[in-house]
Amino acid sequence: MSNLPRTPAFDLTGRRALVTGASSGIGLGCAVALAEAGAHVVCAARRPGPLEEAVGAMASAGLSAEALPLDQTDLVTLADVFEQPFDVVINSAGLARHSAAVETTPDDYDAVMNVNLRSAYFLSAYAADALMKAGKLGSIIHISSQMGHVGGVDRAVYCASKHALEGMVKSMAIEWGKSGVRINTICPTFIRTPLSQVTFDNPERLAWIMDKIKLPRVGEVEDVMGAAVFLASDASAMVTGTSMLIDGGWTAG
Repeated sequence: MSNLPRTPAFDLTGRRALVTGASSGIGLGCAVALAEAGAHVVCAARRPGPLEEAVGAMASAGLSAEALPLDQTDLVTLADVFEQPFDVVINSAGLARHSAAVETTPDDYDAVMNVNLRSAYFLSAYAADALMKAGKLGSIIHISSQMGHVGGVDRAVYCASKHALEGMVKSMAIEWGKSGVRINTICPTFIRTPLSQVTFDNPERLAWIMDKIKLPRVGEVEDVMGAAVFLASDASAMVTGTSMLIDGGWTAG
């Protein structure tokens, strides 16, 4: 009998991970998922209070984590974070300022692009450069959005930032593939978090969401956590330059 193939490991024991936007919502879910898989997770976010609370809860659950207050739009400080390479980087920091396109202000446009694209670009470059200089393999993951693949009402700026992020990731994957540095995106649908609750509380918006999602519910943070572990681990060793849509069928048509 021939030897059976072995399932690649989802285990992240011994790996060092950075998760930005980790104080709540999807970012916190990703941090917990990586830590549960065995990684030591550096949890970064702008708000020190909620960040310390989140890391304290992780520690109480027996997970290996530390807090790093960080405004990742400060590129000088961001570069310093990568003095040593991380095996896994998940960028979950994001900003949305929704309005009709004709009502978008330059300040809103700049604020969204600064967080969703500019900081994501340089975070990726700094992370990859550190890995390649150390001769290490690694996985960079951006929390993008289904809105990086379709359009949405009052979301022209947000969609622009996420479509651009998707293109950026494809190009970076081509550049860094030979060095063993992988880069991908996770594209969730509307996920129930404290920040998104205002959308779910709007009957018109909720009706629009439920009409687009083909499954009979909205997304939960837990729906993203498995994808984060998959893309961080050896189980996805042949995956780069692509997006994992966790959208309940939204983009299926």
